[in-house]
Amino acid sequence: MWKFTLRRILIMIPQLFVLSVLIFLLAKAMPGDALTGAMQANPNVSPQVLAEQREKLGLNDPAWQQYGRWIGNLVQGDLGKSYVHKIGVADLIGSRLANTFYLGVAILVLTYLISIPLGILSGRYQNSLLDKTITGYTYLSFATPLFIFALLILFVFGFQLGWFPTSGSVDVGIDPGSGSYYANKFYHLILPAIAGALVSTTATIQYLRNEVIDTRLKDFVKTARSKGVPESKVYSKHILRNSLLPIAAFLGYDLTGVLAGNLFIESIFGYPGLGQLFLQSITQRDYSVVTILVMLSGLLALIGTLLSDIILSWVDPRIRIG
Repeated sequence: MWKFTLRRILIMIPQLFVLSVLIFLLAKAMPGDALTGAMQANPNVSPQVLAEQREKLGLNDPAWQQYGRWIGNLVQGDLGKSYVHKIGVADLIGSRLANTFYLGVAILVLTYLISIPLGILSGRYQNSLLDKTITGYTYLSFATPLFIFALLILFVFGFQLGWFPTSGSVDVGIDPGSGSYYANKFYHLILPAIAGALVSTTATIQYLRNEVIDTRLKDFVKTARSKGVPESKVYSKHILRNSLLPIAAFLGYDLTGVLAGNLFIESIFGYPGLGQLFLQSITQRDYSVVTILVMLSGLLALIGTLLSDIILSWVDPRIRIG
């Protein structure tokens, strides 16, 4: 296991290098440059000043020199500076990271709390009215675009009923660190977390339902039943454990996805996280922020793949990765 983990980590190094090259080339292919966003924020800047700034920042250098400078600073922990927000990219991401983490954890927990019981019940009582109802819910959830569902939830429970806030992560004027501060942050978190979780349950329910149906027909389950094992224990000790393997395979992605940010949810609910920052940076052409966020997403995807393999081998003792 340790040899496998070390080997996978070493393989990630050239993968990250290729990813960084692709991200840099795509950023260079986009219209404008790093000063375009700053020019939009201050249109009165003279062309001469912009030309001097481009020369000072090395934006006129060959692409390979710019890439070498960028990747060198990145390795040293220097993520660059946001030309729109006028602060370091690390500080800017750090100010949004906690909100993205809270929202990601809330969506992940709600997704599993909803999908695991529904998937087990749907598979156990196949073709029953309960199964058809749950399956109908998954079809409806799968067919509904996330942004439409989120807008509907926001309109009904935020604007019409007024039960939840319609934007932000905390109300203005509340002292940070107090009990009311965290209670208010949780209050702002409820609606976007529910919207994200209800749409995210579809795949888990379907995977778990199909695995329960397939597993209960296998020989070791029939053997357990023939020995007189109670049906409840057959499901809890034999069927459920083996049926959770597909979920374990995706758990690594889900865990790293907690920090990736949710672009649509954060944008629609005005929730200040990394997803909203990414969309704003694209529209404002803040390339230094965009490249770092894309690089962060790629890194999280690679780590998620590694975690999924490790978790899968831990859940199922029959799987041994050398």
